Amino acid sequence: MNKKILTGTDLYVSPMGLGCVNAGLKWDGEEVYNLFDAFCDLGGNLFDTARVYSDWVGPEIGRSERVLGDWFSERGRRHEVVLITKGGHPDMVHRPVNLHKNRVGREHMIYDLDQSLRTLRTDYIDLYFYHRDDPSIPVEELIETMESFVKMGKIRYYGCSNWSLHRMKEAEAYCRKMGYHGFVANQVLYNLGYANMNPLEDDTLVYLDPDMQTYHRETASNTVMPYMGICEGFFHKFLEQGEESVKNTAYYTEGNIRIARNLPKLTEKYGCTVTQAVLGFFAVQDFTCIPLYGPRNIENLRDAAHTFDLTFSKEDYDAMTK
Repeated sequence: MNKKILTGTDLYVSPMGLGCVNAGLKWDGEEVYNLFDAFCDLGGNLFDTARVYSDWVGPEIGRSERVLGDWFSERGRRHEVVLITKGGHPDMVHRPVNLHKNRVGREHMIYDLDQSLRTLRTDYIDLYFYHRDDPSIPVEELIETMESFVKMGKIRYYGCSNWSLHRMKEAEAYCRKMGYHGFVANQVLYNLGYANMNPLEDDTLVYLDPDMQTYHRETASNTVMPYMGICEGFFHKFLEQGEESVKNTAYYTEGNIRIARNLPKLTEKYGCTVTQAVLGFFAVQDFTCIPLYGPRNIENLRDAAHTFDLTFSKEDYDAMTK
């Protein structure tokens, strides 16, 4: 995977980020170290985690960051990594969970960032995100919090995750006024099946709708980093296990069934796998997309990495989704 500069920064990043939400759960110990090593050996360097990953399982807090920090300590590869983590997510430990009770105020962000640095065993975060937003807090205050982290050397750049277009534009206007670069990346839900899917239970997740897509075409300094890049495995399951296996998912709609039935034409034309065809969707967008991908194992990871050896056509995806 050939690295390219992240617009507006001095960070060279791989065309795909490794989503680390399963670190310490589905992957652990030597297995996860080997997976992280393999990603680097394949040319990957963008590692995505968050302070909240995976607090909802318990009893450990900050499990994903701890595992990544263990790997840094064990393998000594921190210098090879562009490290993403996120703070400010609603509390996932105490019940009942209230996903609308945000923690993005200054005190919470200071706490989360310091915990992340300690757990990851690093002096700085390359790219730090607001994991959610709180519209009751002025964007000026939120931006100044991030700028203070930059000035202290705790983070290099910052971004947003699950922010509305309106709030991103407000933040951009304030940063322009103050001479700040502002958000360099936006983590948002976007994938091959998003336009047809049913609403997810978590209504705090933000989708890359057509208006936000237009914004990113016009604002190259804020790169899209889509999550749920392979649609929670919907197309894989449909083609491998049949329609019954996906009936209880948000992606189970007529539009996505149509795409699933057309996918074999794409895999045959390009001699590619389903994973490569699904991730290839990001390569044909007219704005920069760096998808985040969480593989099951090293074989899946190698498969996904080879997506970027292929040259897909936007027309093929347009025809498949109509």
